[in-house]
Amino acid sequence: MKFPYGLSDFYLLRRENYFYRDRTSHISLIEAAGLQLLFLRPRRFGKSLLLSMLENYYDVAKADEFDSLFGDLAIGQNPTPKHNQYFVMTWDFSNVSPEGSAPEIE
Repeated sequence: MKFPYGLSDFYLLRRENYFYRDRTSHISLIEAAGLQLLFLRPRRFGKSLLLSMLENYYDVAKADEFDSLFGDLAIGQNPTPKHNQYFVMTWDFSNVSPEGSAPEIE
């Protein structure tokens, strides 16, 4: 069994058979919570993995792989009507430097 230390890509994690603690049951709670959500967690507490999991759950492009990604997880047994219903765009700002003036950043 491989442990996904530092891995935040849900698709890769499931494809390569890394250990995954099933937290997909929270998806229905997230949907019921409302439109604006704020996740306040310290570093290395799984925020990026959570977002990657949600991306794979809601993305239309991943509809064909739903059963292989989520079939044996809690949400795969009881999916919400919104699964694979959205076009998802991913934005990665991890390489953006916060240093410098506005013209240098542009």
